Amino acid sequence: MRLPRLVTVAVAVLATLGLGAGAAYAAVWESSEKFATWSDGDYIVRNNIWGSGAGSQTIWANSHGDWGVTADHPNTGGVKSYPHVGRTVDESVGAIDGLSSEFAVTAPESGSYATAYDIWVDNHDYEIMLWMNQHGAVGPIGSRVDTIEVGGHRWDVHRGSNGSNEVFSFVRTGDTSSGTVDVEAVLDWIVQRGWFDSGATVGEVQFGFEITSSSGGLDFATSRYSLSAG
Repeated sequence: MRLPRLVTVAVAVLATLGLGAGAAYAAVWESSEKFATWSDGDYIVRNNIWGSGAGSQTIWANSHGDWGVTADHPNTGGVKSYPHVGRTVDESVGAIDGLSSEFAVTAPESGSYATAYDIWVDNHDYEIMLWMNQHGAVGPIGSRVDTIEVGGHRWDVHRGSNGSNEVFSFVRTGDTSSGTVDVEAVLDWIVQRGWFDSGATVGEVQFGFEITSSSGGLDFATSRYSLSAG
């Protein structure tokens, strides 16, 4: 069968460039640097390889809602990296009028990791983690203090300290790879609990993959993400 002229030309161009018809195109941004960052409007995408004993990790991004990493970290304990996208809110909890997020991810079936939000309050005095899914030998800081439904999800709530700040971890009782979260409702619940007051300032809201191990090189990807602040 004879190919249409436009298809013939396209195939010829690919052949000249040494590319096959099924070849993948490079992302807009890519880096293997430990603390590489890339800005997309109000969002920042970070590679963030911070833990001891880490291996290699390459991050790529086309936008704040289309990014991922290939990570090869050894099967040892301790968090190795938290590649993520972040956006600064810079509002007190009481002044916030709507703060919600949506996400969709693809994560591997091996390794040890959590897909999680990391929300910083009062200049890192408080850290709020929302664990949307987890796999392998990982767990939150502190003891479980409650099981609640808030923000559109059911969570086991843990409270503890990492030695630098208080950590409130909301671990979803069932894993999910996509959904929406009413972040404001979670913050209001914490205020009602008396863990901080409504004058506490929400700094950066981050979302990504907290990776402990990914031996052999595993792929993590975000296909949709947004943070809406009223």
